[in-house]
Amino acid sequence: MQLSRSFARWFPVPHLLTPCGTGVDVSDSSVKWLSLARKKDGVRISSYGSVDVPAKAVETGAVREAHGLASALIEMKKKANIACAHAALPEEGAFVFSMHVPQGSTRAQVVNMIEFELENRVPIPLKDAVYDFDTIAGADEHGEEIAVTVFPRELAEGYVEAFALAGIDLVSLEIEARSIGRAVSGALDPVTMLVDSGRARTGVAILKHGIPIFTSTVEVGGDHMTHAVMEALKLNDETEAEVFKNEHGLIPDDDGNRAGSDALEKIASTLAGEITRHYRFWDTRRTGEAAPVERVYLLGGSANLHGLPEYIAGKVQTETLRPNVWRNVFSFDDYIPSIDYRQSFQYATAVGLALRSL
Repeated sequence: MQLSRSFARWFPVPHLLTPCGTGVDVSDSSVKWLSLARKKDGVRISSYGSVDVPAKAVETGAVREAHGLASALIEMKKKANIACAHAALPEEGAFVFSMHVPQGSTRAQVVNMIEFELENRVPIPLKDAVYDFDTIAGADEHGEEIAVTVFPRELAEGYVEAFALAGIDLVSLEIEARSIGRAVSGALDPVTMLVDSGRARTGVAILKHGIPIFTSTVEVGGDHMTHAVMEALKLNDETEAEVFKNEHGLIPDDDGNRAGSDALEKIASTLAGEITRHYRFWDTRRTGEAAPVERVYLLGGSANLHGLPEYIAGKVQTETLRPNVWRNVFSFDDYIPSIDYRQSFQYATAVGLALRSL
């Protein structure tokens, strides 16, 4: 498959030409999808679900076996009758940075300026890179600020090939943090740290007005917490461990739970240490009038760990909370989604992707 230098083949695309309301979130272990549709009474969920990805088909976000991922996509397609999709690329392979361009620059001019910057900013030859940018709301004396996302061409091509093999029209590709930001943030929001904890890893991103300007990956995830609980409490069932994490977590309510909570605290301490390190990194690198991080959003399956927001807030001394992933989709006054509150944090990326066509 051939890719242009930028993601322009996939975005931005006029809405009238892409009436596709399905977001597809691919991880090493699963494919989650969510479809949105406009109804007379507002935007509603029309379909959602998850299918397993064959072992080793996707590793650390990279497609190792396109036919393996395609088999999962085909299963998804059969379940939900999906013909087209917006998909996300993993933070692991991304390089994200912000820069200023003269106000009023054309897209072609901005692309030329980005290409000039890539050699000094990204360890990928231009011929092997695909990239695009978002304009951050507001301009200053330096011009317009843009957020640039760069991926190895090979990584992007793996996703393109798998979707093509599955017979699904891939309408757009973007970084996961951009998708989540679209779902949970607003244009006037303060600088926010996004912590998206998956099964094996946790993505950390700095969002400015909902757009990622920095990303990183931490090798701590939900599976580490689950296995720690199972070992401490001598459990054989991951479901029991998940219940313990969500119901008791870091705050034991009796001595019988303390061993599990202590085991969780060790993992949470490692995660909190990484979050604090990134928080301080951002705080020390910002210059001039750059704003500090004013809050932390927790998402992903581990966001449900009982006591985690309070634990992280105590470490970084900043407001830490679980966001509303439906913020920019509908109001709970008008519609209660079929996806429950805890489960919704696992669908944030798919929600943000599906919003692209609305």
